Amino acid sequence: MKKILLVAVAVFCTQLAYSQADTPRVKSLPQEAKGIVYNKEFTVDFKMHTSGFGLGANWGKLKTYYRTRFFNLELAEIKHPKEIRQSFDFRIPSSGRISRSFIFGKQNNLYVLHGGIGEKRYFSEKAINRGLAVGISYSGGPTLGLLKPYHLDLIRFQEQDPTKFFISAESFSEENADKFLDLNSIYGASGFSRGFDQISISPGAHAKFAIHLDWGAYDEFVKSIEAGVMVDVFFQTIPIMVESPLVPDTGNQSVFFNLFVNLQLGKRR
Repeated sequence: MKKILLVAVAVFCTQLAYSQADTPRVKSLPQEAKGIVYNKEFTVDFKMHTSGFGLGANWGKLKTYYRTRFFNLELAEIKHPKEIRQSFDFRIPSSGRISRSFIFGKQNNLYVLHGGIGEKRYFSEKAINRGLAVGISYSGGPTLGLLKPYHLDLIRFQEQDPTKFFISAESFSEENADKFLDLNSIYGASGFSRGFDQISISPGAHAKFAIHLDWGAYDEFVKSIEAGVMVDVFFQTIPIMVESPLVPDTGNQSVFFNLFVNLQLGKRR
C-alpha cells in the first residue's frame, strides 16, 4: 500500500505541474459555448492494486459534459495474501546454474481477464478552460479466471545411483506432494513460461468503483487518475495455494476484494 500511495502522489504532482504549464486546446472557445467537443476517446490503464497489477484499455463514447460511457478490457494478476517469496541461493557447480526465488506452497498463478461496461460521471460541468474535473467511475461485467500451474524445480535423486541428482520442473499433484512441500527438495521456481500449456479456466464476474480525477477533461490527450475498490467473484474456490497441513491457514477463496490506483493515458477525437 505504501508503494501504491507513493505512486499516486508522484503521478498527482506530475500531472498537476503539466496541467499548469501546458496550453489548453479548447481555450479559444467562447465561455458560453456548450456541447461535446469530442465524441470518442481511447485510453490505456496502468493499474496497481493491493494484490497485483493490471493493464487495460477503454473505448469510450462521450454522451454529455457530465457522462462518458465506455467498454473496458483488462488483464490483471491476483496474488494470495499468504504468498511469501524466499530463496536458498543454491548453485549447481557443474552447470553454474543458480536457483531462483520461489513461493512455498503456491499451486497456481491467477490471471483475470475482465470485460466490462461502465460510465464516468462528473460532479460538475467541466470547465472550458483547462482544470481538474472530479467525478466517479464505475463498471462491471464477466471475469475469466486463468489458472496457470505454478512450477518448482525439484531435486530428485537417480534410482540407479542415489549419490547423483537431477532437477525436475514440476507442478503440484497428489503424487509429488511430499517433494513439492519439502523445503529440502526445492531448488527454486521454474521459468515463467512453464504451465501455459496447462491453463484452466474459472468463470466469474467483477465490479469496480473509483473516484476519477481528470486534468483537462476535454483536451485531445487524456490524463487522468483513479483510486477505488474492485471485487472479483468466482463460481468456485480458486486454488492458488496448496491445501495441506504443511501450509496452515491457506484461506483459498472465491471472492477477492482489492484497492487500486489507476493511471489512464489516451486520446480523444
